[in-house]
Amino acid sequence: VQLQAFGGGLVEAGGSLTLSCAASGRTFSSYAMGWFRQAPGKVREFVAAIRWSGGSTYADSVKGRFTISKDNAKTTVYLQMNSLKPEDTAVYYCASKLFGTDEYNYWGQGTQVTVSS
Repeated sequence: VQLQAFGGGLVEAGGSLTLSCAASGRTFSSYAMGWFRQAPGKVREFVAAIRWSGGSTYADSVKGRFTISKDNAKTTVYLQMNSLKPEDTAVYYCASKLFGTDEYNYWGQGTQVTVSS
């Protein structure tokens, strides 16, 4: 599975951005897709995840502000980010979890999101 994330950029606090992650290759083996982020000097953290069959989960820090969605036909996952805060600044990564595994197996290259105060 190959993943390509894009859509990052610079936005003012309170603004919005939408990230996209296009999956290709053996996508039929993918069970779920997730978004993670890593800020400078911090460990990578979970942001949101969605199963290709439906159902999503969010980190408490983004609940009510971020929405993860998918387009099965395009094998693309989106992360709509609203009410952005400076603490949302990070490199955002998408990842794919395969059937029968507990960890995310494939990762995209990351896209930078910078929120100015």
